Amino acid sequence: MAHEEIEIDTDDLQRRMDGAMTALKQEFASLRTGRASASIVDPIQVEAYGQMTPINQLGTVNVPEPRMVVINVWDRALVGKVEKAIRESGIGINPVTDGPLIRLPIPELNEERRRELSKVAAQYAEQAKIAIRNVRRDGMDQIKKAKALGMSEDDQKMWADEVQEMTDRAIAAVDKALEIKQAEIMQV
Repeated sequence: MAHEEIEIDTDDLQRRMDGAMTALKQEFASLRTGRASASIVDPIQVEAYGQMTPINQLGTVNVPEPRMVVINVWDRALVGKVEKAIRESGIGINPVTDGPLIRLPIPELNEERRRELSKVAAQYAEQAKIAIRNVRRDGMDQIKKAKALGMSEDDQKMWADEVQEMTDRAIAAVDKALEIKQAEIMQV
């Protein structure tokens, strides 16, 4: 194999970094700012039928009014498990169960709750950054392997710089998204 033919799959690295950003946006969407939204339960998984399952696959999620999310659980045997998963999820909402219906009254956000949500958003952002840094490490490992296959010093440096630039851009995008989300949470 000629040295010039050794390439690092930056498209795959970029796709994986974008995936971390997509996951972050979904998590941010679940952090509602005082308005009810069906997406608030999207990240919550319930142990059902032997596997972790999203709530929207176990029942119908509706928003009948601005401060209420209602989940109509299809299998009554799972109502307790869904309720428990919501309680333990950290979304800070006390579910009210009525037969197969689970009501989630969305509280007005007080200052303390806004700060809590802001911290949760920061944790989500940190997880996204960790995922991005893991992708960066994989890219750098690919470059090390390519070095063993005879990649030139110049090419190693060029690829390492490109992977670092992708990482910097992705981290900056996470920081920007966090800044926007925290501003949204804090506005009364």
